[in-house]
Amino acid sequence: MPEQSVHQLVSHLFRHEAGKMAAVLTRMVGLRELQLAEDLVQDTLLQALHVWKIKGIPENPTAWLYTVAKRKAIDVIRQRNTHAHIEAELAKAFRSEWTLAPTINRLFEHEIEDSQLRMMFACCHPSIPYESQIALVLKTLCGLSISEIAHSFLTQDETITKRLYRAREKIRTEGIELEQISVANITNRQNTVLHTLYLLFSEGYNSTHPDKLIRHDLCEEAMRLCLLLTRNPITNNAETNALLALMCYQASRAESRMDDAGNIVLLQNQNRAKWNQALIQKGNEYMDIASTSENLSEYHLEAAIAGTHARATSFEATNWEHILMLYELLSGIKSDPIVELNKAIAIGFAKNAEAGLAFLKTIKELENHSIYHAALGDFYIKLNNPAAARLHYEKAISLTQSASEIQLLNMKLEKL
Repeated sequence: MPEQSVHQLVSHLFRHEAGKMAAVLTRMVGLRELQLAEDLVQDTLLQALHVWKIKGIPENPTAWLYTVAKRKAIDVIRQRNTHAHIEAELAKAFRSEWTLAPTINRLFEHEIEDSQLRMMFACCHPSIPYESQIALVLKTLCGLSISEIAHSFLTQDETITKRLYRAREKIRTEGIELEQISVANITNRQNTVLHTLYLLFSEGYNSTHPDKLIRHDLCEEAMRLCLLLTRNPITNNAETNALLALMCYQASRAESRMDDAGNIVLLQNQNRAKWNQALIQKGNEYMDIASTSENLSEYHLEAAIAGTHARATSFEATNWEHILMLYELLSGIKSDPIVELNKAIAIGFAKNAEAGLAFLKTIKELENHSIYHAALGDFYIKLNNPAAARLHYEKAISLTQSASEIQLLNMKLEKL
């Protein structure tokens, strides 16, 4: 078996299965043993890398991983527990969790069926600081790197490392366990889970990975988990449906955002015939459900903006006045510099470039981010100031590691 094929498969399985495996293991060994669960997952993947090179890839690689991880976990449990009845109960739990088509033993009507979702709610414990909760979930259960999480929070890697450390210490020192998720806990923690899924999808849709603008695996996982939330009577509320509508609208354009050579295709140049009409229709359906509530969340507004783009027959036909109005509402309930940047762009189209540029210059939190300087460059192009545009495009290049983004910025420089 070619070594490269094994490496590719293990990398693929790590992205798709590591979070789920860690979630199930942690449910068995306890939340205080979160680090142990992560170590067991890593050990299993390393063993796969070694064994598959020699013996070849098994017929069902995923089942192989789950079986080996289960055995490793049971070995640890046997070492730590001498009482036979405890071991028997744990073995019974493992059998229900680790079968490829598990029979869900629902103790309560409201119980979250998916192990990964259960762990997300468990990690959103009120004793853990809010931002540390999200960082812990994104790192442990969603497989994002520290740099990717830092990008989501517009902060530094060191800050995220400290948050993760504090979260794990809080779990360890306070003895936080994976309690039965009650209706009250689900309700109180749902907003945090939704925010986490939003960040997971956003990283997939605009990836910070140097070689990938879009990480479809992250987008699909965020949509899968959000869809599960809509199927639970406790979590199937307006905010959940609005978030899923937003994901559908955004995902509908994914295939048109890159050309065959891997270059970024800007919204105004995208072939709208490639937009996935089935996903747009699903977005409309979820948005209809979300609109039955009087609550107006950030997900409602962002979905409405994405839906306006998705339903426009051409870039020229886009209702920028409506989009600007939605951004005005969004900035009133969500303090986020990225929202303000997008609002500046909307001002530029709805009003004029001078007004858009003036508003963009008021945003100070993004001065060390490539997207800010790229937007400044675009405004200066519209205002016939190529010298200023060049300075900001070059600054943007110095601030990004994305090969696709660098290529796009270089194309803009060449046009100057």
